[in-house]
Amino acid sequence: MQPHRTIKLPRTPTGHDHRNQTRHRTLCHVAARPQCVLGPSVGMICGGIDLGGTKIEARLFDAAMVTVRTRRIPTPGSDFDSFIAALTDQILWLQGQADDAALPVAISIAGVIDPQTGLATAANIPVSGRNIGAALKEGLGRDLPLINDCMAFTYSEACGGAGDGAESVLGLILGTGVGAGLVQNGRFPPRHAGLAVEIGHLGVPARALARHDLPLWDCGCGRTGCYENYVSGTGLTRLAEWAGSAVTDPASIAASDDPKARRVMQIWADLTGEMLYTAQIMLDPAVIVLGGGLSNIPDIDSRLSAALSRLRLAGARLPQIRPARHGDSGGARGAALMARAGLV
Repeated sequence: MQPHRTIKLPRTPTGHDHRNQTRHRTLCHVAARPQCVLGPSVGMICGGIDLGGTKIEARLFDAAMVTVRTRRIPTPGSDFDSFIAALTDQILWLQGQADDAALPVAISIAGVIDPQTGLATAANIPVSGRNIGAALKEGLGRDLPLINDCMAFTYSEACGGAGDGAESVLGLILGTGVGAGLVQNGRFPPRHAGLAVEIGHLGVPARALARHDLPLWDCGCGRTGCYENYVSGTGLTRLAEWAGSAVTDPASIAASDDPKARRVMQIWADLTGEMLYTAQIMLDPAVIVLGGGLSNIPDIDSRLSAALSRLRLAGARLPQIRPARHGDSGGARGAALMARAGLV
C-alpha cells in the first residue's frame, strides 16, 4: 500500500446561494427518465464507510465520485467499545485526509438500524441491541448516519451505476448471504422497521424444491427453506455437496464441465429465477442489478434472464438484469452519495 498523504481539494465558495444548496439536496428529478442529483460538482468531496463482519473500509471520493483514498482495517469481532474505537478511527482518518472536520460521511452497515430507536441488529458485528450512532456522536460530536448495506449498494447503482436512469432498481447481492435493496424514482420507499428487501429469507416454493427433489434446509434465521440456503455462495456449495459433485467451490462449479457441476448450476439458476420471479411480481423493478461474489459468474445476467423468462406471468415485460458497475466500492459509494446530498 502506498503511503497516505493529506489532500486539499477545493471547497465550496463562501457566500453561495442557499436556494441552490436546497435545490442540490433534492434527490432526483421525477420525470420520464429519473436521475439522481449528486449535489455540487465542484469542490464537494465526501466519504463513505463499508462496515462488514471482517473489515471496516473507508473511502474518500472526489467531486466526480472517484475514489481518491482508501483504508481498510479489521472489524473487531467481540467488543462493542473496541468496535466503536476502530470505526471512529476510520472516520477521523477520512476527515484528516480531506482536511475537513465536517466532511460529509455516512456508513453502510451489514445489518438493520431501527429508525425509531437507533438500535442495531447484525449477525457478525458486535453491535446488536446497541446504538452505534449515539456512541459515535458522543465521541465525535456529530451525527454519522448509518445505512443498510444492501440499500447503499442499490443507491450507488441507481445513481451513476448499472441502474442509472431507471425509475425502479432492485439491487440484489448474491454473496455469502442474499439480500436486496430497492430504489424507486431515486428514493428509498418508506421502511417501518429499517429493513431492506430481505428476499433471502423468503421460502423457496414447494414446487421448486419438488422439481429437483431437494430437501428443506434449516436457516440461521430460525426458519427452514429460505432462499439464502440455496442460492447464496454458501448455498451453491451446499447444492454441490448434496448432488455429489467433486467440485464445490462456487467459482469452480460455474466454470466446470463436470456433469454434476453443470446440473448444480442449472438447479441454482432455476431457484434464483424463482426468487427473481417473486421480486418481479411483488416489486416490478425495471432493472435488477447483481452484486456480491456470485455476480462474477460468467454470463450470469443471461442465465438468470433465461430462468426468469421461463417463469414470468404471461404478457409481463421482464426487467433488465445487469451486473453491478461499481463492484466492491458500491456500499461505501452509496453511503457517500447520500451523505453528500444531505439525505441522511
